[in-house]
Amino acid sequence: MATDETLPWDREYALGGPDELSEREQAAVEACLRALADDEFVLAERYTEWQVRGPTLESDLAVANIAQDELGHARLWYDLLEDFGYTESELIWERPPEDFRHATLVELPFDTGDWADAIVRGFLYDEFEHLRLDALTETEYPRIADRVGKVQGEEHYHREHARNWLERLATGAVDGDPANGHRRVQEALDRLFPHALTLFAPTVYEPDIVELGVRPTPLSELREAWLDAVVPELEALGFTVPVAPDAHPEAVDTLLPAERGRDGSHTDAWPDLYDELTFTYRQLDRREAPRLMADPDDADGDGGAPR
Repeated sequence: MATDETLPWDREYALGGPDELSEREQAAVEACLRALADDEFVLAERYTEWQVRGPTLESDLAVANIAQDELGHARLWYDLLEDFGYTESELIWERPPEDFRHATLVELPFDTGDWADAIVRGFLYDEFEHLRLDALTETEYPRIADRVGKVQGEEHYHREHARNWLERLATGAVDGDPANGHRRVQEALDRLFPHALTLFAPTVYEPDIVELGVRPTPLSELREAWLDAVVPELEALGFTVPVAPDAHPEAVDTLLPAERGRDGSHTDAWPDLYDELTFTYRQLDRREAPRLMADPDDADGDGGAPR
């Protein structure tokens, strides 16, 4: 958790604490937090599928650490939703699957045995998360400002990991064939890119999120910045991207899948993953699950270590 020295306490915030928000303000804050928390939680679950299955011991350890980080970030954001009276069980284990607001990119199963799928997904997501967190440094909600710095520091490592592996796959031999890594990345990119665009799909609360300063930068602007970053980088490595950085928004929208995630519509993969996530909780007929992570507001908690 960020310390007093790293927080922008010298500025005044337009929004107050959780007990001071109007209904409109609380709804906007909740919508922003649910997207943040659900993205990280579901992505972490998918990453755990790669533990002990990566191409090297180093990659196994790296993806395990990234999954742990993402769970910690999800815990940070879910904790802020608990300010409004929710319990962690209600936010995760007992919430209907259609109430989750993560982008469809993070719920898709990995293409069996293909490390390129994990790397492309990480690259596309981490570039988005970098931009989203940067926008949240200007938030008018102090409880979010309290958490952004910690998450940014760890996401920087995730971003570098994905970029380094992307270059290795693009330029190095896989299974003895120099072209094999490049082909696998291109196939993963073709499959995942449309779903990466759902990261920018707005909820019905998007106008309020921006106008109230919960996240002052609109998702439409973040998408433009994301395209400006990822498309040239991918093309420089020799990959074909289905859209230009300066493409008209309507042209980009045509690439979006029918399921957007942010509006509660999900791919067929999500119900299966949700059942796996909640299976033990349901089988044991639990009313309260063990905490996902230590409470970030505990005086001695670090917001990342499991209890």
